[in-house]
Amino acid sequence: MEEIPSYSDNYRSSSSSASSPINKGPSGAFFYLRKPGALRKPISFEDSPEWDDVEIDPHIEGEDSIHVATTTASPSLSKVNSGSFPSPSAPSSSVVERRVAGASIVWKDLCVTIKEKRKYSDKVIKSSNGYALPGTLTVIMGPARSGKSTLLRAIAGKLRVPARLYGEVFVNGVKSPMPYGSYLPGSSSHRKALVEDAISAMSLGDYADKLIGGQFFMKRLPHGERRRVSIARELVTRPYALFIDEPLHHLDSVSALLLMVTLKKLASTGCTLIFTMYHSSTEVFGLFDRICLLSNGNTLFFGETLACLQHFSNAGFPCPIMQSPSDHFLRAINTEFDRIIAMCKNFQDDNGDFSSVNMDTAVAIRTLEATYKSSADSAAVESMILRLTEKEGHRLKSKGRPRDVMRITVLTWRTLLTMSRERKYFWIRLLLYILLALSIGTVFSNIGHSLSSVMVRVSAIFVFVSSILLLSIAGLPAHIKEIKIFMHEEANQHSGAMVFLLGHFLASIPFIFLISVSSTLVFYFISGLRNEFNLLVYFVLNIFMCLLANEGLVMVGAYIWFEVFSCFLAFVFLHILMMLVAGYFRIRNDLPEPIWKYPLSYVAFLTYSVQGLLENEFIGTSFAVGEVRAISGLQAVGGSYQISASRNAKWKNLLVLFVMAIGYRILMFLLLRFRIRAIIFNRTSNFWVMIFSKYAR
Repeated sequence: MEEIPSYSDNYRSSSSSASSPINKGPSGAFFYLRKPGALRKPISFEDSPEWDDVEIDPHIEGEDSIHVATTTASPSLSKVNSGSFPSPSAPSSSVVERRVAGASIVWKDLCVTIKEKRKYSDKVIKSSNGYALPGTLTVIMGPARSGKSTLLRAIAGKLRVPARLYGEVFVNGVKSPMPYGSYLPGSSSHRKALVEDAISAMSLGDYADKLIGGQFFMKRLPHGERRRVSIARELVTRPYALFIDEPLHHLDSVSALLLMVTLKKLASTGCTLIFTMYHSSTEVFGLFDRICLLSNGNTLFFGETLACLQHFSNAGFPCPIMQSPSDHFLRAINTEFDRIIAMCKNFQDDNGDFSSVNMDTAVAIRTLEATYKSSADSAAVESMILRLTEKEGHRLKSKGRPRDVMRITVLTWRTLLTMSRERKYFWIRLLLYILLALSIGTVFSNIGHSLSSVMVRVSAIFVFVSSILLLSIAGLPAHIKEIKIFMHEEANQHSGAMVFLLGHFLASIPFIFLISVSSTLVFYFISGLRNEFNLLVYFVLNIFMCLLANEGLVMVGAYIWFEVFSCFLAFVFLHILMMLVAGYFRIRNDLPEPIWKYPLSYVAFLTYSVQGLLENEFIGTSFAVGEVRAISGLQAVGGSYQISASRNAKWKNLLVLFVMAIGYRILMFLLLRFRIRAIIFNRTSNFWVMIFSKYAR
């Protein structure tokens, strides 16, 4: 990360480094400069608990500049706690030109509505105005369900269906969608240097060689460090702007302060930071430059952090001595406190005044909102928005991304590492497969090669394949985790559906093949199947293709249901249905045609797997009947199971399994590409909302 000289680089808890272009400024001249060829990506979004992001612009065609008024240094928080507030500084005549490597972001008349099926619209965000400048920390605060995350997503262009956005968002004065995406050119050593810079910037040097999740007897990385890792991976491509949803999620006070000081230092390099926060300590509050205070979607204040304290004082709610400003803000506008006060009436008199705000919360919210709308702070925001949008600066563009071959290679290698480290995904499954093959093999051992052993061999093959497929459902949690990671990366245009599926497909082949070989070798020789190498090879290939097809089906189910317990129930039910129509319990031609024969028996890959394995075992062999007569394997099996007489029939069944393995992944691609799950989920949720609202009346 490039270092930017600053004469006001003070990160102590007593600082409140407000840097409004109108009211405040640095204590001396300073500039935000970039190293020649420094990499920057336009926008990054880091979600709570695990979003990350976006696209970079390695070549900037020009630098934007903002004129900043100069004032004295920011007052300390000791004055904040004492209730002594300085008056807002008047604009100074001395103006310093600050070179900016970040991006100015403006949102104007922003409204967000949730559209339901019955055309009922509920405003979540109501006419919000604000801005964020390079080199500053802008925080969106408010009680639970106040619209903090919704506003952040609206500004970042990350709203989810069925939310609708009204209003305008400007980036460097340009009204355009946020330029998400990623691109990291350069040599391997250059990319490694960028990673080292990000690690250093987030103070993660002591954890550089540790696994984040931890495996076996290794400790899991603490929450504070994991949160910093999630932000550090965004810094690799040097973003102009960074959106973070709840950066202090699950952090203790020390970790929270360390992270915020780190973000403050990141802002000093020219990056524009906007984040949400429910609560902060006094020390953390002192690091904010601007605050946007929300309650039920209404903007109660936007401006300098110290000006917010003055605003509450003007509205009749001064912050008591020794109370955290954020505590005071949230207490005044959180309607839940009315309930708490009502519950505490009995002992409130004995324990002193419960709150510094002796007014109904709804009245306090209306008072604060009305005071803000008529204040000089609101007028200053409108004036600044006009200045930032009247002239277009340089556009933040995505210059591209690595080639698909490179992205697939990196994703394949990453998935291989994840699979090899995740004992639940592969190693335990491999052990269970071997134990299962050993169990089934010993149960069906010493069958012999006689006519009476034919149906026992058929049963052994059917039970083995069915059990292998049922056990493969154990990979569901890992698949759901991988899909969640993809959806996160795809939302920020790091990855795409085709890249994800190809990377996952190529990475899963070695593991599935190893499972197929190990389990087949154990079962094949213990159960006494025909001892011929070409027949063994086909058996391995058949199990491999069957597991590959099943893996694709499990991926589809994991994406649709997206929840482990529901997926387990669905796939157990589905595999039992495939066992019923596979032709073992009843020949396919004797099955009832509606549903069972057509289409279930033809779409169940278990049917083709078992049929191919039986053709592999019995075609070309014969069984003695008495002393002088023999019948072929086809005749011996044909009475109970339907197989083809052709020697090439088994290869046709193998081809069908391969087509199914590819077909399920094509289906998965279509589901990901067109976001079918979001459409189904929204329509289903709207249906149930309509039903419940109908009967609720």
